[in-house]
Amino acid sequence: MRCLICLAVALVSAGTSFAQSSDAQGLDGIRAEIRQLRQDLRTLVGTAQRAQIIVARVQVQDAAVRRAQERIDDAKTKVVAMQDEDRQLNFELKRNEQLLEQQDDPSAAGAKRRKELEDTVARFKSALEQRATTEQEMQARLTEAGEQLRIEQSKLGRLQDELDRLDKSLEASDHR
Repeated sequence: MRCLICLAVALVSAGTSFAQSSDAQGLDGIRAEIRQLRQDLRTLVGTAQRAQIIVARVQVQDAAVRRAQERIDDAKTKVVAMQDEDRQLNFELKRNEQLLEQQDDPSAAGAKRRKELEDTVARFKSALEQRATTEQEMQARLTEAGEQLRIEQSKLGRLQDELDRLDKSLEASDHR
């Protein structure tokens, strides 16, 4: 009988230690999975934060592109307006030069009129010379604004590419 009791105690002890061994292995597996989930969550949160930062940068860069485009549009508008005004000044200059050539009145009133026409022609020529300089400056600004727009668009393109890469990375991690 004593042997039977010893055998029962041995069997119960063996069952308990087997159960404890299985429980320990199960808990180790659960712990490993929790660790992996934490790591995946950290990676996902980091990627999401990076994506948010890039989206914000894209928005800022998009605004910079719009401002550069506005500068170009404004410069083009000013250049066109100046060219229109130049045509008008040239027309008035030629008209006054023709009037001056036709002026042949030798009287005092004719001499006064001739002097007025000469002064007007001189003012138109001076104004056109100044406008030519200003127009060159505007053309230089337009060229500079065009270059700045290309730079800003390039930056925006790089940011959008980076955002696309992050999107693909997130998509790939979703499939895992």
